[in-house]
Amino acid sequence: MRKDIFRNLGHSGISVSPMGMGCWAIGGPFKIGHWKEEIPFPNATKAPVGWGKVRDHISINAIHAAIYHGINFFDTADVYGAGHAEIILGKAIKDRRQELVIATKFGFEFDEKNREWTGINGSTQYIREAIEGSLRRLQTDYIDLYQLHIPEYPLEEALQIRDALDWLVAEGKIKAYAWSTDNTECARLFSQNRNCAAIQQALNVFSGNMDILDLCEDKGLASINRSPLAMGLLTGKFTTKSKFPKNDVRQNVMGLFEWFTTNGHPKKEFIDKLDQMRDVLTSNGRTLSQGAISFLWGLSPVTIPIPGFKTVKQVEENCKAMIFGPLTPNEVMELEMLAGHKHHEIHHHQSP
Repeated sequence: MRKDIFRNLGHSGISVSPMGMGCWAIGGPFKIGHWKEEIPFPNATKAPVGWGKVRDHISINAIHAAIYHGINFFDTADVYGAGHAEIILGKAIKDRRQELVIATKFGFEFDEKNREWTGINGSTQYIREAIEGSLRRLQTDYIDLYQLHIPEYPLEEALQIRDALDWLVAEGKIKAYAWSTDNTECARLFSQNRNCAAIQQALNVFSGNMDILDLCEDKGLASINRSPLAMGLLTGKFTTKSKFPKNDVRQNVMGLFEWFTTNGHPKKEFIDKLDQMRDVLTSNGRTLSQGAISFLWGLSPVTIPIPGFKTVKQVEENCKAMIFGPLTPNEVMELEMLAGHKHHEIHHHQSP
């Protein structure tokens, strides 16, 4: 793997492959269980929040394939599969831990035994419990990037979380931290501290908060891009009639994801947009998925897309995007116009 195409994880001093692998899907089935507080989603009781059935040996093979093809960065969360994604990632990399960069997240309570997501908790005491749980499941004694998973939080209380994370850095349990949020003010709050290395944001050729991307560039942070393939829509495999399995989060998205209807069908407006973008995304022999990833690299030198995966085949296709590198500035601008994005000024950037 060419090291010259690696990107900086903000100002942490950590170098990562230009894309990472998102581990939500390999957590397997889990659901929303009984919450102590009000569930903030309509019609969410017992709704699936996983990506359907998985076979753990296939997940492990896919992780090994990613490493073979040059990936050193894996993004997961303690709640994915109610702990299961961390367990599988830990098993897969335990003999190669020092070569790899692990990002995980905290802030959601869950029942590991019953595979249920049961609440939200940003208290200092819970952060202490959460980090120890992640270290145990991942079979490691440190986390490279520890991310607040709660998308929005009162800013005054978030300062206490930031302070707690600074203590974890000082203790050596984490190297740096981030916030997974699409709220610009939340991102700005964390960006003010040196130990913050990144913001994780939803960003793809269809949509994203360009103000957060600007903030990341201005503050020298990495922009970690979840949903770079719009939960699979940008692969081109689905139509407006597509229906997902009952235990797939896309089957009942509770109005959370703009690319799907509330009953789990891809929206026609995005299918139509993809058709308009197809020629640009597939330039130079790329697949649609590879083009969508290359768009993000062309958009900014700080972007690190983290497409999800379940199989070796998916990993191999996405990794080949690194051979093609970023789209050209003209191609990026054309796609932004087709998407109706707020235009992002493209700064001088390296290979992916």
